Amino acid sequence: MVWPRRHVLVALTFLGCVIAYTDRVNISVAAIAMKEHFGWTQSEKGLVLSAFYVGYMLCMFVAGIVATRFGGKRVAAAAVIIWSSLTLLTPLAASISIPVLVAARIGMGMGEAGLFPATYELFGRWIPVTERARAASRFVSGIPLGTLVGLSASGLLVSRYGWSMPFYVFGLTGLFWLILWFWQVRNDPRDDFRVGGAERELLKSIRPAGDPAIERVPWRRLLVNGPVMAILVAQGASGWTLYVLMSWLPSYFRDVQGLSIANAGLFSAGPWLAMALAMNAGGAISDRMIRRGTGITTMRKVMQCGGLVVTALFLLAARSADTPMLALTLLIVATAGLGFTWCGFAPGVLDVAPRHSGLLVGFTNTIGQIPGIIGVTVTGWLVDVTGTYNVVFVLASVIGLIGAAVFGVFFNSRPIVD
Repeated sequence: MVWPRRHVLVALTFLGCVIAYTDRVNISVAAIAMKEHFGWTQSEKGLVLSAFYVGYMLCMFVAGIVATRFGGKRVAAAAVIIWSSLTLLTPLAASISIPVLVAARIGMGMGEAGLFPATYELFGRWIPVTERARAASRFVSGIPLGTLVGLSASGLLVSRYGWSMPFYVFGLTGLFWLILWFWQVRNDPRDDFRVGGAERELLKSIRPAGDPAIERVPWRRLLVNGPVMAILVAQGASGWTLYVLMSWLPSYFRDVQGLSIANAGLFSAGPWLAMALAMNAGGAISDRMIRRGTGITTMRKVMQCGGLVVTALFLLAARSADTPMLALTLLIVATAGLGFTWCGFAPGVLDVAPRHSGLLVGFTNTIGQIPGIIGVTVTGWLVDVTGTYNVVFVLASVIGLIGAAVFGVFFNSRPIVD
C-alpha cells in the first residue's frame, strides 16, 4: 500500500516534532544531575530551563514570514540543523558557564522556532478542510511523544552514562531525520510527481498558500480580531501548563514524591503518552463529527474548553496526592485533557487563515511563548519560596479556566482572509 503524499508529509512533520521535543526536554531530566554537579539553585535551574523560550519567541514570527516567502520545506530543514547542532554543543556550553549555557539554549529556541510555521505553511498547501484536525493533532502529538521519549530515555541515559549523553544521542537523531525530509517532501503538491490522480484532484480544492507577496498580506485584518485573540489566549493557557509540566515534572517526582532520577524520568513519561493518545483521538473525533454536520466552531470549542476545564480540575486534585501512583494517575488525566485542547486552537489557525497559516502560527506561537518564559521561571521561584508545588498547580488551573472562558466566547472558525 502506497501512502498518499499528504500523509507522508504529516508523518515526517510528526517525527520532526518528536525530535524537537526530545531535544527540548532532555535537559529537564539532565538538569537534576547538572544542578547537583554544578551547584545550581532552583532559581538558576529555572533560568536555564526558561532560556529556550526566549529564542523561540524572538524568531517565531520571523520564521512565519520566511516560510511564507520561501516555502516550509527549507525553513524546517534549517531549523533542524540549527537546533540539533546546538543540542550537541550543550554539554560543552554547560561546562563553561551558566551564561554560555543560557546562550546555547536561546540559540536552540531560535532554531526550533522554524518548525511550526514551516509545517503550517506546508499544511496550508497540502491538507483539505475535512482533514485539518487530524493533520494538526497528529503533528502536535509529537509534543507529548517527544516529551515522553525525551524524559524516559534521558532518565536512563543520565543514570547509565552521565548527564551529557542525552544531548549527544538526540542531537544526532535530528541530523539523520534531514535525509528523509529532503528525499520525501516537496513544497507544493503541483511539484511532486508522486502525487496520484485521485489525491491531485482532492488537492485542487486548496488554494495555494503563501503565493501573495508579504506586502499584500492584510496584516491588521489577519492579526487583530476576536477569533485570533481567542486563539492567543487559549494557546497561552494550554502552553502555560504544558511548559511548566514539561520542565518541572521530573523535579516534582524527584523532590515531592521521592523517586530516583531514572524513575522520575519514567514516571514523567506517562502523562505525555496520555496526552498523545488524547490528541489523536480528539482529532479523529473532531473531523468525523464535522463530516456528519457538526459545526466547525462548535467542535473547536468543545475540544478547547472541555480540555482546559478537565486539566484544571485534576491539577487541583493533584495537590493532595500523597503517593507517586496517585500523583501519576491525576497528572495523566490532566495532561490527557490538555491534549484535547490542541484539537481546538491548533486547527483553528488553519480555519481562520488557511492561506496565511504559516504567518498566523508564527504570530500566535510568538505570543504563546510568554507562558514558557514566565511560567517556567516563576515555577522555580515559587518552589524556592514556598517549598511546595501546590501554588504552581493552583496558578495553572486558574489560567486554564480563564483561557476556556475566552475561547468559548470569542472564537469563530469563519475565515478572516481568503
